Amino acid sequence: MKKTTVVFDLDGTLLDTLDDLKNSVNYALEMTGNPPRTKEEVRRFVGNGIQLLMERALPSGHDDSDFDKAFSLFKEHYGVHCNDLTKPYDGIMELLQKLKENGIKMAIVSNKADFAVKELSDIYFHGIIPVAIGEKESEGIRKKPAPDTVFEALNELGSRREEAVYVGDSEVDLETARNCGMDYILCEWGFREKSLLEEKGANVFVSHPSEIFEMIQ
Repeated sequence: MKKTTVVFDLDGTLLDTLDDLKNSVNYALEMTGNPPRTKEEVRRFVGNGIQLLMERALPSGHDDSDFDKAFSLFKEHYGVHCNDLTKPYDGIMELLQKLKENGIKMAIVSNKADFAVKELSDIYFHGIIPVAIGEKESEGIRKKPAPDTVFEALNELGSRREEAVYVGDSEVDLETARNCGMDYILCEWGFREKSLLEEKGANVFVSHPSEIFEMIQ
């Protein structure tokens, strides 16, 4: 799997964002008089963007009378608190530095709101990962598992999909890689259990970030 380019998912792959997501979800739920969600519930809800996250968190989903208010409250709260407890997974920064030193091109593609993706990328990966793309469906760019944002990232890097590998942690990431016609690597430390991903047909896993570098040489 010799590659010149790595496209990373963000949440559950590079950064452990779950506590901040849970806190913002529960702030929005509390302010609209709804019961809170556990960390494990929020873990299951993430992966398809923040709108679906809030649809899953509210008792009646998108049809809930509180949806618009809760969604707005979540975005407002998360915009301020997206980096309170978030941190890179162990070994991630060492991996990224090694990839950079070896001339590997890198990008981030996420279903998280574009403003949060760019903010977190700038905080943690400035000077290391030059391209960071979040959810931009309002601009006519479909979110994952559609290939649009991955192809946009590859275009910005000047890379072909044949020379790139997609690294993620969820069934959305697996489907994204398939839709892009790209090789993939799935991380065992993320938001989904390995057994669930194996049920979806996944068979390329790593248990520590350092293994990614070895796999693409």
